[in-house]
Amino acid sequence: MIKSLSLVKILRQCSIRSIRHFETSTQPPPFSSDSTSNPISQQLPLIVNRQLEYPHVRYPPLQAWLETLGQKRDEKLGIVDLHPSIWQTSPRLDILYENIEWQKTYKKIDWAYTPPHHEYPSMRGKPWPQKGTGRARHSSRYDPQWKGGYKVNGPKGPTSFFYVLPKEKRIEGLCTALTVKLHQNDVHFVDSFDLPTHQPTYLQELTEDRFWGPSILFIDDTDIMPHNMMFASAKTEGFTVMPVYGLNVYSILKHTTLVLTIRALNKIEKKLLHALNSYDTQKDQPAPPDEP
Repeated sequence: MIKSLSLVKILRQCSIRSIRHFETSTQPPPFSSDSTSNPISQQLPLIVNRQLEYPHVRYPPLQAWLETLGQKRDEKLGIVDLHPSIWQTSPRLDILYENIEWQKTYKKIDWAYTPPHHEYPSMRGKPWPQKGTGRARHSSRYDPQWKGGYKVNGPKGPTSFFYVLPKEKRIEGLCTALTVKLHQNDVHFVDSFDLPTHQPTYLQELTEDRFWGPSILFIDDTDIMPHNMMFASAKTEGFTVMPVYGLNVYSILKHTTLVLTIRALNKIEKKLLHALNSYDTQKDQPAPPDEP
């Protein structure tokens, strides 16, 4: 009987100790003012909310990282939504070729000019007598069969090769070039072009650390660039700074990397979406409403 009572006491003490240990282990740690309330949420990048006009019926928006030029370390500031009608189009190499040939040709002028016969100096006498010499008879040394003579139906310059590529092909060329660059991981989005210094070595080291390539095209929404960005890019070969209104297919394909600001992205998408959804560029226009 005594042994059974001692055994009951021992079991009771063991159960009490196990309950106390469980309560202390499950209690939350004491709150400290130094620790952050939600460190996991602060480490995650923030999504930059952009209201996309003319949402696509089938495809959801694409997403890309938002970076910064304020520090050399490649820190992601957030995620940017991209419109699939611009950044996810079917690549058309023929449209790219037509855009490039148009940009290379529309400023070309052929200055070749050959004067007609009446602009050459007149010769009153023949080069030799018409009879008695055994040679062919000629009336002038400036005839087309002579060296230095006039050319029949020769070029009458200047001749301009200017022509206007259709608006649909220009828009589709820009969308195709942007799509190809994005899917090749050669498009980067930054918050602004504000650099901490105007030294070109900072921008060169930043691009080398991020593997942006030897030639970079920086696009902003205006032609008034920050002071440090202008000095750093002007003294570096291969860096080009351009406003949105100068964006073209030839420059996009000529440079290895394309860097856009958020303001430039908004402006590009606004203009291209307006052109894609306007009545003069749509192939299938809606029927006019019936008159009452």
